[in-house]
Amino acid sequence: MKSILGWLGHQFLGLLQELGRIMVLFLQALSWLVRPPFRIRLYFKQMEFIGVNSLFVVALTSLFTGMVLALQTFYAFSMFGAESLVGATVALSMTRELGPVITGLMVTGRAGSAICAEIGTMRVTEQVDALTVMAINPVQYLVLPRIVAGVIMLPLLTIISNSMGILGGYLVGVQLLDIHGGMFMNKIQEHVTMADVYNGLIKASAFGGILTLVGCYKGFYTRGGAEGVGRSTTQAVVMSSVLILVSDYFLTALMF
Repeated sequence: MKSILGWLGHQFLGLLQELGRIMVLFLQALSWLVRPPFRIRLYFKQMEFIGVNSLFVVALTSLFTGMVLALQTFYAFSMFGAESLVGATVALSMTRELGPVITGLMVTGRAGSAICAEIGTMRVTEQVDALTVMAINPVQYLVLPRIVAGVIMLPLLTIISNSMGILGGYLVGVQLLDIHGGMFMNKIQEHVTMADVYNGLIKASAFGGILTLVGCYKGFYTRGGAEGVGRSTTQAVVMSSVLILVSDYFLTALMF
C-alpha cells in the first residue's frame, strides 16, 4: 500500500510539474504577442502549414463523416417516420460537435505531430540554444507563430469541414435515399442557428490553441536524441487528442 501511494504521489507531482511548464510556456508566448520584433512572415508560413496544407484531409474526412451520419440517421429516423429531419441532424452534428472535433483531431495528427518533431529535432541538435546565442528568443520565434496560426486557421478549416459534412449528408440523403432536396435544406434553415455555428468556431479556436501549444511544449522539452523525438511526438499527439476531447465536453456544457 505504501509503494502504491508513493507511486500515485509521484505521478501526481509529475502531472503538476508538466502543467506548470505548459502554463509558463503559454504565458511566455503571450508576453511576446505585443512586443517587437513582429516577424509577420513566420505567422503566414505557419498558417499555410497548419491550415492550407491540412485542407484536403479535413475536407475528405468531413465529407465521408457527413455521408455516414446521414446514412445512419436515415435508418434510425425511418422507424419513427422522421426522415425529413436527417438534414437538420447532420447539420447540427457537424456545426456543434463533429466539425470542430474532426478538424482538431485531423490537424493534430498531421500538423501537431510535425510541430513537435520539428522543434524536438531543433532541441536535441542544439539549434534552439543557437537561437538564444544569436539573441533570438526561441519562444517568440518558434512557439508564438504556431499558436497564433492554430487559433486562426482551425475555425477556417472548421467552416470547410461543416460545409463538406453537410454536402456529404445531402449527397446521401437526397441522391441516394430519395429525401426531398427542398425539405432537406428547409429543415437545416429551420433548426440550425448562427449561434450553433459560432459556438463550434469558438471550440475550433480553442482546439487550435491546445494542439499547437502541446506540440510546441513537447518539442521544446525533448531530451534523448532521435529516440526522444519519436517519444515526444507520440506523447504530443496522444495528449492533444485527449485534451481536445476533454475540453470539448466542458465547452459544450458551458455553451449549450
